[in-house]
Amino acid sequence: MLIGGLQKTSLLDFPDKISAIVFTAGCNFRCGYCHNPELINSIAPVTEVFEFLKNRVGKLEGVVITGGEPCLQKDLPEFIKQVKSLGFAVKLDTNGSYPEMLAKVLPDLDYVAMDIKAPLEKYSAVANWNGDVENIRKSIDMIMNSGVDYEFRTTVVASQLDEKDFENIGKLLNGAKRYYLQKFVPSKVLDSRFLDEKTYPDELFQKVIERLNMYIKLVELR
Repeated sequence: MLIGGLQKTSLLDFPDKISAIVFTAGCNFRCGYCHNPELINSIAPVTEVFEFLKNRVGKLEGVVITGGEPCLQKDLPEFIKQVKSLGFAVKLDTNGSYPEMLAKVLPDLDYVAMDIKAPLEKYSAVANWNGDVENIRKSIDMIMNSGVDYEFRTTVVASQLDEKDFENIGKLLNGAKRYYLQKFVPSKVLDSRFLDEKTYPDELFQKVIERLNMYIKLVELR
């Protein structure tokens, strides 16, 4: 595992659990608004992670594995099993572009969060990625039918996604349990041009949420 960082405590990232966050290094997407650009190449020792976790048994409830993109890591299944062996619940954050790896780790997960960057036809433009968008669809279907608790989520940059795009996302996620719209905050980004970008005004978010409620059981704004 290539580890990019460790956040020792979080009350927000794993629903209803006090958790630590393990950041994996490396990502196959190059989203301009990425707020963890330093994780694309950074590396830290995995031994430090387990030394910390062993000292937090009984104090923390869960571990969030995020990135970067964790499913890039070939030894992700073994890493998750080791974390579970210490008694922690595990949440995985993923962009959904590696359904084969996702299939391997899903049975050991307690929660999975998948980022939906755009409707499928706009993935290349929004994520700066030329991979197979059918992998995104495969991961969505796999998660929804896995029996593992989950959420989908989209960071909203106003210039990238319009109301029609959210209509198409709603159709893509039809029947999903939970979907969050996240306000883009122009702070730390991969592409400095995004420092001048904005998110939707609240009234437009509410209009989008009302439309998405036709397809998804719970839609909320973060």
